[in-house]
Amino acid sequence: MEQQRFAEAMKTQRMGRLALALTLGTLSAARGGAIGQEANHADLMQMDSKELIATVIAHEAEASKRRGYYIYTSVERSERTGGHEWTERVAETTWGKVRYLIAEDGKPLSGERLAAERARIEDEGARPEVFKEQEKAKSEDEQHARQMMALLPRAFLFDPPQPEGEYVRVRFRPNPEYQPSGMEERVLHAMSGSVLVDTKMVRTRELEGRMAQDLSIGFGLLATIHAGSNFKTTREHLEGPDWKTETLHTDINGKALFLKTIARQEEARHSDFKQIPTGMSVADAVKLLEQ
Repeated sequence: MEQQRFAEAMKTQRMGRLALALTLGTLSAARGGAIGQEANHADLMQMDSKELIATVIAHEAEASKRRGYYIYTSVERSERTGGHEWTERVAETTWGKVRYLIAEDGKPLSGERLAAERARIEDEGARPEVFKEQEKAKSEDEQHARQMMALLPRAFLFDPPQPEGEYVRVRFRPNPEYQPSGMEERVLHAMSGSVLVDTKMVRTRELEGRMAQDLSIGFGLLATIHAGSNFKTTREHLEGPDWKTETLHTDINGKALFLKTIARQEEARHSDFKQIPTGMSVADAVKLLEQ
């Protein structure tokens, strides 16, 4: 009986800490992160890792409802760029991201190539419905990060939170009792990694994962994802509740049925963020990028 009362008291105490952290985080988002760092840091260190991750996810979900839209510079090398380094100006709209290529491998576009790129984005502005459908079909840059965050509370085990300067790091590893579904989820679930949490706003500063050993799907007959496959993303706080992806790194390697190579490599850096009006049309975004 005494043990049961002690367990109930500890459960109540944990829930109280979670409610406090959620309240602090909500106030922090509303004030643009102006809560005292030490108090929030101490509160977070009192929580267990699963509660802390649940709090971060709740804040990310709430912030997504009030997100701002931005124009920024992206430098990317990936399958989409054909292995070249593309420098693009990117404008966010409710329809998707409008991209304007301005340089390749460090050389500014000129002549026919520049004219073709200008004609391409002007066509997107003239046919927004087509642009919207094309954007739906593309893999979003932050796909792995979003999927991993959604998967964390259900599919991973956590080490206790560890302070790291103004942040708190939570390390995670696969929960052997969880049964992932689908190829993407199986790949993510096979990774161990960490979440770096900003203690002022209780938001994700960094997320990384790495596969420690080969992952065989269908006993290796369908696919094998090689050990060392990994991804990492870092984010920066801009203003209010807005956090944006600063860097992206993805390196997934393996073999699929009939020895087809599975590979996804991407390196990207985003900078020079400037907020733009919410609800901007594709055509207006094109005009802004052409300025």
